[in-house]
Formats: sequence, structure tokens, C-alpha cells
Amino acid sequence: IELFEKTMGIIGLGSIGLWTARMAAGFGMKVISFSRHKKTGPEYDFIEQVGLEELFLRSDVISIHCPLTDESYHMIDRAAIEKMKDGVILINTARGAVIDEEALIGALDSGKIYAAGLDVVDNEPLKERCALMNCSNAVITPHIAWAPEEARYRTVRVAAENLKNWIHGMPTSVIA
Repeated sequence: IELFEKTMGIIGLGSIGLWTARMAAGFGMKVISFSRHKKTGPEYDFIEQVGLEELFLRSDVISIHCPLTDESYHMIDRAAIEKMKDGVILINTARGAVIDEEALIGALDSGKIYAAGLDVVDNEPLKERCALMNCSNAVITPHIAWAPEEARYRTVRVAAENLKNWIHGMPTSVIA
């Protein structure tokens, strides 16, 4: 699938969403995003920030990077999927419960969603008889983005930096 000049929709524009946006732009994709809070600053200038419904309507690829909250629980349901372009690709590396799995399975089976890449599912660990496993157009990985040794070192380094900043009255990575 050619990515050049396609539209990447990013849900959740925190640090991971921003890195994903940069990678998409590197492939020549137009990047749009939806986030609970408008992002400002030069690092966001290449991203068009839109409403969630507009993101569904315009995106060729949707990548989810938001936290699981009452508002984001099953955010991707049948109604949301109906608004998406036919043949959209859906990626979820955030939290499984952001997607209604039954709605996803129906959309994968019908071809409404061309493919799904899932590093998370609603019920982890994945059950042996999970219907998603029967979808040939779904790639499911076992929530292992943290597995490489380098990622674990980075996690510890970031935690130590956050603690140091908090002690000095300058908290970072604050979740409101």
C-alpha cells in the first residue's frame, strides 16, 4: 500500500502520537489529529488538528495513542466505523478497550476496515478462542513495545528524570 499523499489520522497527540505523526510525515503523508487538548508550538505546525468525526471521515490510516478514559472507552464503535472511509487501516497501540472488538470484527469481515494492527486488545491476555484471531486481516502482537532492553532503560531514565523534575518543582509528563 502506497502511503505517499495518504492521510494519517492520529487519535491522541502525546509524545508517542507526535512521534507517529513525524514518521507518517516522513512517508509523505498528510497528518491530521484529534486530541482532548489543542496542541500548540512549532513542533505541531505540520499537523492539522481536527474534530474526531472529521478525522474518521478523512483518514486513510488511523493510529490510536490516547489513554483509556470514560470518554475513550469504545470510542471506535459501529457508529464511528460507519463514518470512516471504506478500506481504512486501523492501528491501536494504546488501550484495547478504546475499540469495540465486535464492531471491529464485523468491519474487518465486511472489508470496511481493510486491516487492523493491534498491540492491545480489550481483554488481555488474549483468549485462545478470541474471534479476532480468525480475522486474516488483523495482526495482533502481545503488547510488547516495552520488551527490548533499550526501551526498558529509556523507561527507567524517563521515570528518574520525571522524579528529579518533580522534586525541583517542575513536574513533567503530568496527566491531568
